[in-house]
Amino acid sequence: MKIAHLADPHLGFRQYHRQTSSGLNQREADVANAFRRAVDGVIAARPDAVLVAGDLFHSVRPTNPAILFAFHQFHRLREALPAAPIVLIAGNHDTPRSVETGSILGLFDSIGVDVVADEARRLSYPALGLSVLAVPHNALVAPERPAMEPAGSEPHQVLMLHGEVEGLFPADRSSVEYGGALVSPEALARGGWSYVALGHYHVQREVAPRVWYAGSLEYVSPNPWGELHEEAQLGLEGKGWLLVDLPAGRVQRQPVVLARRVHDLPALDGQGRTAAELDQLIAAAVAALPGGHQDQVVRQVIRNVPRHIGRELNHTAIRALKAEALHYQLDLRRPEVHREVGVGAPGRRRTLPELVEDYLTRRLLPGDLDRESFVRRGTELVQAAEREWAEG
Repeated sequence: MKIAHLADPHLGFRQYHRQTSSGLNQREADVANAFRRAVDGVIAARPDAVLVAGDLFHSVRPTNPAILFAFHQFHRLREALPAAPIVLIAGNHDTPRSVETGSILGLFDSIGVDVVADEARRLSYPALGLSVLAVPHNALVAPERPAMEPAGSEPHQVLMLHGEVEGLFPADRSSVEYGGALVSPEALARGGWSYVALGHYHVQREVAPRVWYAGSLEYVSPNPWGELHEEAQLGLEGKGWLLVDLPAGRVQRQPVVLARRVHDLPALDGQGRTAAELDQLIAAAVAALPGGHQDQVVRQVIRNVPRHIGRELNHTAIRALKAEALHYQLDLRRPEVHREVGVGAPGRRRTLPELVEDYLTRRLLPGDLDRESFVRRGTELVQAAEREWAEG
């Protein structure tokens, strides 16, 4: 008895400005390509059931191309695996704030996908000896959460939900999707599930034995560099989905080949260096990229770069890198400025992004506005403006 566990496709996600020849945002096309390849892999593996643990779409109101693409891919799955249940739950991204709005996910009911978008449902498949308790985002944020315990006579008991396991996410949350409902590790361990299929965290990882986040299929968070850092810490390379042997408790990572690579180059130190020296270091770092930088996503951080040095860099060459890569981000960071405060105690002058972050953290906001997302977006805009100014 094997199941395919996928999560967080985020179809319709858009980033950067380049478009395909058909006018589609290039990153949106990349994300669709990753989902198509994941579906190819699932069809080839021929599991007994397919679970998609939330955030099929990046927004509550996805574009028509994203909807049509998702419909076609699920139709492919349904035709290739006619006897395999396909279960889809709603994540925080594709859950409307208002119940009256309705969920686009209901569309997939028409092609035999078991969609759980609002309240938790226990789905039974007696021919497979499988029971799936599907818990969407709405059920986790409801005043009364459903009891998350196995039930029924089926030997294979699976829990699927979309949420944030307490204590698991990194201290630096800049790479983490906001809006997830908190779930305690004890609630997941209770009852001895055959498997717990999680969505929301974009880095594939094991939470506990038989409890896994499948991770996203592409780099679709606001901070892909943070995802790369977390994956490196866990010894992971790239994205994928999970093929789970329920009786054996064996989980196999199934990689998905992405349309392009995301590189965070080793940070450089600009202290005491001239603009010409930094130009050489930038060129050498980019030249060392395996496979080159053309059409890739690349970031280069350089610390301790005074403003006048940043202005003197070869911006013609930098603009050429930006034109050749899908996205090239030169992240220049000024030296920390220390000053005397009070009666002589050393202190550090706060940067403009820090001042903005502090102000937005304390500012009164409408009740339906997510403060964490609001603060992050504000500081990102200020940082982007500073980079553009430094690059002339």
